[in-house]
Amino acid sequence: MKHIVLGVTGSIAAYKACELARLMMKAKWSVHVIMTANAQKFVTPLTFQTLSRNPVGTDAFAAIANWEPEHIALAERADLFVVAPCTANCAAKLAHGIADDLLTSTALACRAPLVLAPAMNDGMWDNPATQDNLETLRRRNAVIVDPGNGELACGSYGKGRMADPQRIFEHLQKILAS
Repeated sequence: MKHIVLGVTGSIAAYKACELARLMMKAKWSVHVIMTANAQKFVTPLTFQTLSRNPVGTDAFAAIANWEPEHIALAERADLFVVAPCTANCAAKLAHGIADDLLTSTALACRAPLVLAPAMNDGMWDNPATQDNLETLRRRNAVIVDPGNGELACGSYGKGRMADPQRIFEHLQKILAS
């Protein structure tokens, strides 16, 4: 059985991560979701707990039921670490090794392949800082599933829509098959 850590960050596209989790479960993968505080403003942990049939990580300092620190245990068990949606903020943290929440701490400890599905406003996407951060992550072998063009939640039109969950899932299948 494949073990996937799905990181969900604070973007309106968090609702698409629900479909991605469903696709992973349908493939009989074990899915463990970690949500940032901002992600929880868009979708509740209960939604992901129901879809994944596993507890959802939300707090690096939550009381643990056993000795294993959650972020280390998840990182060691992961066959893939996926962040979908991945905000510009999260990409910047990952590019610079900032581990200030459960998601980024787990990602930093994880040796499994990292897959990011960015989702953000087109101005954020086009910003040279964002592009530099993504290039840094690519150089470190992270797989970036580029966002699409279209109408964005902010009302503008451009590149920044998180890739379709089916497209992301197909990338994950290819990585796991190699």
